[in-house]
Amino acid sequence: MSERRPAEGSCIVRTGSGLPLLAAALFTAASPGLQAQVTTVACASKVGERQSCPADTSAGVAIQRSTGDAACLLGKTWGYDDAGVWVKDGCAGEFVLGQAAARGADASAPPTPESEKAHSAAPPKRTPSSRIESWGDFEPGEGFLVGRSSVGELSISAYALVRWIDQRPAGQTFTDHLGNTHPVDARNDIFAHRAMLFVKGWLGTPKLIYTVLFWTVNTTDQKGIFPILGYQFGRKFSLYAGLNGLPGTRSIQGSHPYWLAPDRVMTDEFFRPYFTNAVWAQGEVLPGLWYNAVLGNNSSSLGIKATELDRKFTYGGSVFWMPTTHEFGPRGAYGDWEGHEKVATRFGIGAVKSPENRQTTSDTAPPNNTTLRLADSLNVFDEGSLAPGVSVLSVDYRVLSIDAGVKYRGFFLQAEYYNRWLDKFQSDGPLPVDRIHDQGFYLQAAFYPVPKKLELYAATSQVFGDKEAGFDGSSEYLGGANFYLTNSRNHRVNAQVIRVDGSPVSSTFGYYVGGQRGTTLSLAASVFF
Repeated sequence: MSERRPAEGSCIVRTGSGLPLLAAALFTAASPGLQAQVTTVACASKVGERQSCPADTSAGVAIQRSTGDAACLLGKTWGYDDAGVWVKDGCAGEFVLGQAAARGADASAPPTPESEKAHSAAPPKRTPSSRIESWGDFEPGEGFLVGRSSVGELSISAYALVRWIDQRPAGQTFTDHLGNTHPVDARNDIFAHRAMLFVKGWLGTPKLIYTVLFWTVNTTDQKGIFPILGYQFGRKFSLYAGLNGLPGTRSIQGSHPYWLAPDRVMTDEFFRPYFTNAVWAQGEVLPGLWYNAVLGNNSSSLGIKATELDRKFTYGGSVFWMPTTHEFGPRGAYGDWEGHEKVATRFGIGAVKSPENRQTTSDTAPPNNTTLRLADSLNVFDEGSLAPGVSVLSVDYRVLSIDAGVKYRGFFLQAEYYNRWLDKFQSDGPLPVDRIHDQGFYLQAAFYPVPKKLELYAATSQVFGDKEAGFDGSSEYLGGANFYLTNSRNHRVNAQVIRVDGSPVSSTFGYYVGGQRGTTLSLAASVFF
């Protein structure tokens, strides 16, 4: 059998005997002994495009070898359906059809009674039709297969980030909207910042999936173990339960860790909802058109006991459309590491409503709910945040976001606009406001001067506090670079400089501290598999 590398966007079908595919199929049907004649399909794609190669896939398909520079990952960049084998995003390879695929590496050997018996008893394998990205915020990586049997499958995946951050200058103070002065707790530290370990797989059928997430953020001393269960009925509808992000903004819907920097820009961090225990449904109703609907307990379940919750539920949904290529890179990634040859576009809208309380066992205890910040960075549930000596007991949080992005030949541009409402206040005293409406946006752009190796980016984000409620605005401008250590998105070093003017965000999770007016430097290294 002659060997040659298929051209990008091409298909070649051949058999081990040199017979055409149709002839090989006829002879195989007439005599089972001719199943030893291996039928292969060579199929190749360009970055940002999808190529289909007609083939008889009724008896299964296995990849024999990769012939391109891009990784060929089952269900991600290659797969098969009733019509044939498909590849995309630069995947190129030779694929074995039929009984040869079932025998894997021994595909060239004639079938024996033992091998046929073993094949008939083989456990089910996950096919592309059943392997669907959940598009939840905690979607695992490809990982490593630990084991597979007729009972199910077990794999391990992980993400790890080490980061240095320096918030300057030290010794600052800021004045809130009521005229009170507060210190700015600027940091300068090195941390093994974040680690996630995923144990994942399927049970009984590839449609019934599970993930157990071991999650920690060392800078906030938060640790958790969260199960996620799902049944993937089909590409148009899947149902899940466990921990997930509320789909009110783009970054909360599965793109992590494929952002331009390891953490979010200021405006996104201010407006976004958080993670909750929930049930959710997702699917692709038309090529490139996805929906996501979530029903959960509250805006953030991290560090919150069940006894601190009220009886009200949080809900949200998102719709996003990728009209030109029906994809936007792996996990809807930011940045065009793949170098799309055809313009890729994405348009989305998300909304969340969450009735929030102090999440304590008594009205006089300090609030455990720290996610809702006012535009001057004060926690809305802290005593005196809106009026001297008065504490907010409950408030409704609503967010609406609209986003759009484009990728082409290494260039990336994305923008998102936010509206946030805080209303239906209940407090232990009179408040000067009954509704707060904040707005904001960010704009991010990136390009690759060295394809798949060096990425440069810049961004700005703006928060417009509700002036009628007495709040001012804040802004940031930043620039950064990513250096990719291997031929993969998954291993990188990131350097970033941020100029902040009055941060409304105060969290040791991200880059920002409340009230800061100055410069933040960061250097980070991360891996993901």
